[in-house]
Amino acid sequence: MVARFPQPQRCLSWAIVNGGEVVSDAVAWRFLAKDEVAQMGGDPPAWLRLCLEEAGLGTAVGLMTSRRPHSYVESTCGDCRCLATVGLSNALAAGDPPSLPAKPTAQFGTINLLCWIQAPLTAEASLEALALASEARAAAVLQARIPSRMSGHPSTGTGTDYLVIAYPPEGHPSPYCGKHTPLGHQIATAVMEAVGRGAAQWLKEQKT
Repeated sequence: MVARFPQPQRCLSWAIVNGGEVVSDAVAWRFLAKDEVAQMGGDPPAWLRLCLEEAGLGTAVGLMTSRRPHSYVESTCGDCRCLATVGLSNALAAGDPPSLPAKPTAQFGTINLLCWIQAPLTAEASLEALALASEARAAAVLQARIPSRMSGHPSTGTGTDYLVIAYPPEGHPSPYCGKHTPLGHQIATAVMEAVGRGAAQWLKEQKT
């Protein structure tokens, strides 16, 4: 699944391919099949980079998910648009003891989220936006009342979440986007709505 921007955007993330701070025209999700974990040869970033290059997406920010193909949610609030895939079988609480997956990677749900902010930001505001999006993600998961698979405490996300903030690289930048600002409200609202609906969708699937 590919989210293409009308023009290159500055992207901030910890994605395993083209993470950090980059300028890109797309964010791409690879929906994993069970047999693809073995094909990675112990190097998921290199494997995903090759997949993206073969698809003509070598400069895209790359994400992987074990969700059902093209199972995603969208939400928009003001200048912010959120696109996310939400799986919670790897749910954990912040502060849980470190652990290795007990099952193959493709069996683990994760939250992969793009928050596209259609307003330029300063470097400081972009970090604030990423922090606020992460906080909103955690709040939405807490509201879903899903226990950590490790501790049983209320989970705040999964052990393999990836968040991407994207915004125009040029223009008069907003210096702030915290909770007291309209832009901060829009970021948090869009993220919470998308993750909340994604969590509800995932929970419904577990009952069928």
